[in-house]
Amino acid sequence: MTPTTAMEAAPSAPHSSPTTPGLDDRITRALVGAAVGDALGGPVEGWTPEQIAERHGGRVTGIVGPWYGEDWRTARPVAPYHKGDGHVTDDTLMTHALIRVYAKVRDHLDAYAVADHLVPDLLSPRWIPELEAEALPLQRIFLAEKWIVARLHYGHIDPREAGAGNIVNCGAAMYMAPVGLVNAGDPRAAYAEALEVAAPHQSSYGREAAGVFAAAVAAACRPGATPEAVVDAALALAKDGTRSAIEAVCEVAARHEDFEAALAPLRAAVEPFDTVGPDYRAPSLGARRPSRLHAIEELPVALGMLLVGGGDYRRTVLGSVNYGRDCDSIATMSGAIVGALGDEVPADWAATVAEASRLDLHTPARTLTEVAREVFARDLERRRAHEETFTALAGTR
Repeated sequence: MTPTTAMEAAPSAPHSSPTTPGLDDRITRALVGAAVGDALGGPVEGWTPEQIAERHGGRVTGIVGPWYGEDWRTARPVAPYHKGDGHVTDDTLMTHALIRVYAKVRDHLDAYAVADHLVPDLLSPRWIPELEAEALPLQRIFLAEKWIVARLHYGHIDPREAGAGNIVNCGAAMYMAPVGLVNAGDPRAAYAEALEVAAPHQSSYGREAAGVFAAAVAAACRPGATPEAVVDAALALAKDGTRSAIEAVCEVAARHEDFEAALAPLRAAVEPFDTVGPDYRAPSLGARRPSRLHAIEELPVALGMLLVGGGDYRRTVLGSVNYGRDCDSIATMSGAIVGALGDEVPADWAATVAEASRLDLHTPARTLTEVAREVFARDLERRRAHEETFTALAGTR
């Protein structure tokens, strides 16, 4: 089936109501919500809730400037990035790169799609908001993401095995929202596809988190879904330490409706599963190593803040931001999930982020919506062909 035929076969777009957003709205809100969460969390990433409150005279309630003010270029030579003022980080850069891969393949992705399309994209010049210049995305992404290029472009490793040996972190999970959206309403399919897409990047609980996050986004797209239903869908698929961490955090989160009161309890709940340790900028010797007992911190906390926020975008994302530590990725994940549930992203935040980052936040959403419809049409055709074949083989009706 050609892409044109797939588009013709795809069901027409349903009309959305204020209470029941359709596919187009959910994909847009998820992707814009992820980008805005990323931009809000970037300037306070790596700090504790107490340090954030001291630096900003209270909790962050919107877009803020760089932590180091005008010295942002030189304060941390290892990371000379303009975080803040509405600039998105590598979470959004990677998310948009994955959408461009979907736009080329126009079908489900696998590890080879990462090698054939994502790696070249990371080697193509684009506007990088934090560098305030056009550069290769490779020059901005973290070392754990540079791993993809090193292993696939230079090392020619089997894409399905390339993630083995990398540090285990949230690097693959942070950009898996598009996988959940292409598989909207089907968490199990999203989980399986994300595990495949993450294979060149991550192993162990980092790869598992990518699958569970994609599943959570897919579950959030179901009409009538609630934060509790999203967590249940995640737990139905999560394995090992990831499942245990989500259970522990969400059990605590269910007791809170105010993120201020939830900040310390959520950290205490996830701490036994987190390998980074109490000092985020000085990880322990056992940090980020493969394990069946541990989990990344970001996904369980994002799901916990989803419960605390009750499906409200502002409450969910601001809780994620003020949690500190890797809060840009936490807010990216929670922003995507609460957006997929249908809550609208504050228009002023979205406009500021789009202008400051010099990014069109809506075109990627329209592109991914088109692809999702095409993929659904292809899936229907494949399913019908399988049903016919199995019926002929088994003699069933």
